Order: sequence, then structure tokens, then C-alpha cells
Amino acid sequence: MTFAQQISLIVCCTCASAVATDETPVTNIVVDSSTLTGKVMCGYQGWFNCEGDGAGLGWTHWARNRNRPFGPGNVTVDLWPDVSELSADERYATEFSHADGTMAEVFSSGNRKTVLRHFQWMRDYGIDGAFVQRFANGLKDPISLRHKNNVLSDAREGAAKYGRVLAVMYDLSGLRAGQVERVRSDWAMLQTQMKLASDPAYLHHDDGPVVAVWGIGFTDNRRYSLGECFELVKWLKSEGCRVMLGVPSFWRDGKRDATDDVTLHAILKHADIVSPWSVGRYRTPVEATRHAAGVWQPDRVWCARHGLSFLPVVYPGFSWHNLTGGSIDDIPRLKGRFLWSQAVGAKRAGCDMIYVAMFDEVDEATAIFKCTNHPPVGQGAEFLTYEGLPSDYYLKLVGHAGRMLRGEAPISDQLP
Repeated sequence: MTFAQQISLIVCCTCASAVATDETPVTNIVVDSSTLTGKVMCGYQGWFNCEGDGAGLGWTHWARNRNRPFGPGNVTVDLWPDVSELSADERYATEFSHADGTMAEVFSSGNRKTVLRHFQWMRDYGIDGAFVQRFANGLKDPISLRHKNNVLSDAREGAAKYGRVLAVMYDLSGLRAGQVERVRSDWAMLQTQMKLASDPAYLHHDDGPVVAVWGIGFTDNRRYSLGECFELVKWLKSEGCRVMLGVPSFWRDGKRDATDDVTLHAILKHADIVSPWSVGRYRTPVEATRHAAGVWQPDRVWCARHGLSFLPVVYPGFSWHNLTGGSIDDIPRLKGRFLWSQAVGAKRAGCDMIYVAMFDEVDEATAIFKCTNHPPVGQGAEFLTYEGLPSDYYLKLVGHAGRMLRGEAPISDQLP
């Protein structure tokens, strides 16, 4: 059976009627791809490469210098993935060692089996699907583009195979003036050559395919203009898309991380879904609760008044010690309490959808997928752990957050 034939066999059912409980097997659950409402979605970076994975990108996102061996002195990640379930051909040797002297291994996003496995984990733990990141600054390089296309194709297969949904998220970071046009050309290619939006597993909302554009309105000296972004949004809308915009946390008032240019609100009113970036904007459960009540709740009301959906971003913690030299465990996870406080805050603020940053990002230690409590030791390396919790703890927690979001589990400040 071809992949296309496999896709055609998917029969979508509603999220509400197909949600797993702690007692319900998840094997046959298929997520409804017709709406974002009621869903917990994860960001999926898919940007990790290893020497020998066939992508020709070396140790991208594992090492500071991707063309040198990945080992002590050449590392940018703060969490170490749990590869115990991966088959031999999914594991890539590094020059790090564990406490028992065994060689430490990692995965590659360029390995089809691993991407499919990640979507299987989403299915197994009741996570609805993923926004597959597509960094626009790499769309012109043939080698980088080939990798992005492979990851997207594998994610598409994984979503179909395991009854999940996916959508494309374009990140504009790193683009120069005049380069936002790349997104338009790429989306057109994905429709003409890959027929992506017609895939039964592709996420729709209000009768149109969802396309996310991240990085509009920030005050961090981006070189592309709001005018370029506005033209892109208008074009995507003319193509029948439902546009999700990744914007600064304080977009509504034009303060702190957000521009006060009135063009930002004009763009927002032309879009369909507003998703403010929250990583680093609060650092404790108390601050997260306050942010949800004081920022998200009025954000959601503003969006409802203007006919927009509101998608808050939650994250488990943050650390980029090996990437930037900052403090290790900069924003502690507190054994899940930090993430859970945000999920509860979003529900109490009246939100009906959540974006989790991120599924697989070990660079900044925001990953929720399986990570080990036994990373490499010594050799000048310092890594975080899951504080002794099971490697699938955060997958379970996010799955439970989805049930709470949909009213299938009670709202409680206590961890489930």
C-alpha cells in the first residue's frame, strides 16, 4: 500500500469523542483535523542532524561547530535525549561518555524512523499533533531545504500513521529585508508539488488550512518589515489559508517585547489565530499564574472581540548554558509544577487551545519528549536531567493538560 493510500484510509472523528483516558487504549484514536479548538499542539523543530545521517549537515544543533566531532568543548544542548527505545540505526555515536564509561548517543531528525517514532509518542500520550517548524532563512540553501522537506514528509507520514495532525509554521527569524517573499514561494511549492494542505492529517480551522507565521512585531531589531509581513498574510488569506501569527507577549499594548507600530494590529485583525510568545516572560508558577490572569485573559477577550482565536504558549522550563554560557537550569521545571501552572492558568483564562514549546528542543531545554536522567558526565560538560522523573513524564503531563482543556479532567492546581 502506498503512503497516499494509507492517508486516504484515515477517517477523522471529533477530538471530544476520541480522547484517551487513563483507562482507554490510544491505538485507534484519530484526531479531528478540522479545527484547532480543543487541541494541545507542540512545536516540532526537527532541526537536529548527525554526521552520517545522509543529510550532509554534520552535527547541526548538537554542536557549536557542526563540522567538528560532537563532544566535549563542542556542544550546544542542555538536555540529553533518552535513546533507549531507538533502534540501532537511529542512534548516532558521540565523543561523550556516561558515568559507566559507555558511549553517549543521540538521534537525528533526518532519520525517518525517529520522526515517525516521535509521532507515535504523541499518539501514545494523547498529544494532538505538531506545528512543524520551517525556518525561512534556510529555504534557499538546497541542502538545508532538502532536509526540511524530508522532515516535513516524514512528519506527514507519522501524523497519518498515528492519527495525529500537523501544520507548517514558518519562522521568519534571520531574514533580511525583502526576504519574507520566500515564505510565499515555499507555501506555493508545498501545495503544487506536495499537495500538503489537502492531506487528511493537515490541520484546518474555520474551513481552511492553518499556516503559522512566527516572528511579527518583535522589538529585537529584525531586518524585515511589518509591511512585508502584511503582504504575506494578505496573500496567504487570498489562498484560503487560516493564518496563525506568532507575536510578542505584549502585542496588545505594544510594550516591552512588542512594537507600538499600529501596523501590527492591522496585521493581526487580518489574521485568524494569535499566539503570543511566552518563553522567558515569566519564571515561576506564581508569575505564570499572574501572567495568565493579567495578560492572557484580556488577550483572549480582545481576540474574541475581533473574531480571532487565541493560542497561548506554555513551556516546561528553560536553560541554554551550553549554547550561550548562561546559567544552567535558568528557569527550573520544578518537577512539572511550572508547566502545569501555565496549563491551569490558560484554562482558567478561558482558552480553548494550547501550544507547547517545544516537543524536541533540547538546545534551550524546553523539550517535553523523552530525555534521560543519566546524561554524559565529566569532560567539562554539564547537562540537566528530568529531576529523577520518568523520561515520559512530560509527555503524560501534556496529554493530561489536553484532557483538562477539553473538560474531560477537572481543573486543579495539584499535579495530576
